[in-house]
Amino acid sequence: MAVNELRRQPNVLRAAFERVIQALLIFAAAISILTTAGIVFSLVFETIAFFSEVSLIEFLTETEWTPLFSIKKYGIWPLVSATVLTSAIAMLVAVPLGLIAAIFLSEFASDKIRSTVKPLLEILAGIPTVVYGYFALTAITPFLKNFIPTLSIFNSLSAGLIMGVMLIPFVASLSEDALSAVPNSLREAAYGLGSTRFEVAIKVIAPAAISGIVASIVLAFSRAIGETMIVAIAAGQNPRLTFDPTVPVMTMTSYIVQVSLGDTPYGSLSYYTLYAVGFTLFIFTFILNIFSYWMVRKFREVYD
Repeated sequence: MAVNELRRQPNVLRAAFERVIQALLIFAAAISILTTAGIVFSLVFETIAFFSEVSLIEFLTETEWTPLFSIKKYGIWPLVSATVLTSAIAMLVAVPLGLIAAIFLSEFASDKIRSTVKPLLEILAGIPTVVYGYFALTAITPFLKNFIPTLSIFNSLSAGLIMGVMLIPFVASLSEDALSAVPNSLREAAYGLGSTRFEVAIKVIAPAAISGIVASIVLAFSRAIGETMIVAIAAGQNPRLTFDPTVPVMTMTSYIVQVSLGDTPYGSLSYYTLYAVGFTLFIFTFILNIFSYWMVRKFREVYD
């Protein structure tokens, strides 16, 4: 009996240890869920306070945004247009360059080159965004003025271009992982049919990894929409409804920075605009995440 009890003790200790680990994992998951729920509820409640004084129709149809001026207008579209404009410019840079880098690393680069280039590429993601912002303001804008003399000091063009450079690692790294996950049997079958290396990469491997590629693009776009310091420094603080990339604009995140500086009285209507804009930004990113999830589910390839 004593021998059986000694043998049973390690099993009991192991079961107790596993229960503790399971409880810690559940606690960690619950903390993340509760934190997300708390953020959403705080946004919703303060946004309701804003719309109790401002009409939703005015918010969605007005074309001016001047809540901090003497003549107050609450049309969100100037901030939305600036956010979409800078994000679109960034994606025009990040998507092609990131996909080219991903295809090169996955299909053409040797193991030595891949192990060297990929970490160097990902260093771009570690540079503080405030550095990117000042680089866009002090280097990119003066350079672009040589070709566009009418370019303003603050503009969405230089902010979008440098933001696109920042996003290249997001697209390249995640797309390269998706391309590398495609089984070699597809490559060998394509080579057996006489396809060239380029044809295999473009016509076989890339379509097979389309769900992962789309997920990386949507993630980069969400990151662009939520970027703060680059646009706050380089794009300006002028809320205007325009798609001209050469003039100063104000994005949603730039406005949040402006209100968060502390000059706006707490509890005022101008203060509540912070949450209305934040909730709008949340809706944008939420829709993008749903679209990304749908794309991954719809086009995901499962291989044996």
